[in-house]
Amino acid sequence: MFASAFLSSTLLPGNSEVALAAYLLKYDQAFWLPLMLATLGNTLGGIVTVWLGTRLPATAIPQRAAWLSRHGAVTLALSWVPVLGDALCLAAGWLRWPWRRVLPWLVLGKFVRYLALAASLRGLLQ
Repeated sequence: MFASAFLSSTLLPGNSEVALAAYLLKYDQAFWLPLMLATLGNTLGGIVTVWLGTRLPATAIPQRAAWLSRHGAVTLALSWVPVLGDALCLAAGWLRWPWRRVLPWLVLGKFVRYLALAASLRGLLQ
């Protein structure tokens, strides 16, 4: 669960939602542990991607990225969205957003996505 979620949140391909769904279907009494493992793995993968963004040379912000600067770290609540989420994490590092603003939104976005998936699966199973 952790490894799948970690890889899914980096620039590498992965599908942690399928892994979480399969786990929850096999172990129907489990809920919080796989949810927390998926959130932790996905968050750490996002942190790696943000860190990679800090390795990019700091340059003038292009017009296309101006909306990121305008909305700030709250945009990382969308870090779970495929492809866009990786780009947001990379941009957060490139824009040198402070970690104290990045981490809460990154964790929140990852957690809410897995919670919604797990809760919907649990509803289907009952």
